[in-house]
Amino acid sequence: QVQLVESGGGLVQPGGSLRLSCASSESIFRFNNMGWYRQAPGKERELVATIASGGSTNYGDFVKGRSAIARDHAKNTVYLQINNLKHEDTAVYLCNAYEKGCGPARDYWGRGPQVTITS
Repeated sequence: QVQLVESGGGLVQPGGSLRLSCASSESIFRFNNMGWYRQAPGKERELVATIASGGSTNYGDFVKGRSAIARDHAKNTVYLQINNLKHEDTAVYLCNAYEKGCGPARDYWGRGPQVTITS
């Protein structure tokens, strides 16, 4: 069973930065995509950033230009950096890994650290 363990998050001031880490219990080479989603109270889950197995990245419009997703295969870890944080970035940030092999596609999720932007 794949486990995704996130770290980082917490309280951050507006204009500050955060770096989230997502460590996989399995080699990240097995995943077609890894990434981050977020969910704020009363809102739908939305894509923050993803990175495909080939290295291409995709970002939500609200973080374009101030975010970066990266991975370290040796550590089986994916990172998310967001700069110039805003109050509306407050949410639970969920790590995701998507796998589509010979069998049915599977999504794996972390528990998600809470990120709160507050003065």
